[in-house]
Amino acid sequence: MTQLRQAASPDDEEALRGFLLREILARPAHKVAAVWPLGGEVDLRPLCHDLSAAGRQVLLPETTPKGSPLIFRQWRPASIMNAGRFGTSHPKGEIDIPDLVLVPFLAFDSFGYRLGYGGGYYDRTLAALNVPAIGFGFAGQQLDLVPRGPYDVPVPTIVTERGVIRTDPPKITMKD
Repeated sequence: MTQLRQAASPDDEEALRGFLLREILARPAHKVAAVWPLGGEVDLRPLCHDLSAAGRQVLLPETTPKGSPLIFRQWRPASIMNAGRFGTSHPKGEIDIPDLVLVPFLAFDSFGYRLGYGGGYYDRTLAALNVPAIGFGFAGQQLDLVPRGPYDVPVPTIVTERGVIRTDPPKITMKD
């Protein structure tokens, strides 16, 4: 999946960012948690600038010690970026809490489950924040079923270069 993601064209990335921008601007969220790309990831830096120009506050994650949720720092176009854990970067801005979280993935399924890098950061973060989330990646990263564990949190919306997918998490019923 990493190779597939890295093989995406600049046109695919631009289309994905366009669908993502429209989806975000259609929502009331003012503080949007995005991501600063690692090598080979979807580059959301142009989206961060577009959101800032549209009057939305952009927050970027700081990777915390393993087992903890992410924290988010305010970003502005002139922000100085600091090196973080695992090759990540985050701004020097103040810590803040997002209204909406953009979630990267290596793979996803139609139920909204996604495969990340295995640290569980986004699952812990989504569970702790209880705010809407949008997964983003390329259509070719979709699998029939993504392996999942008891703490995995599905996302209700996924955006790809082909458009917006509303996911259908399986309903869990309690037996008497």
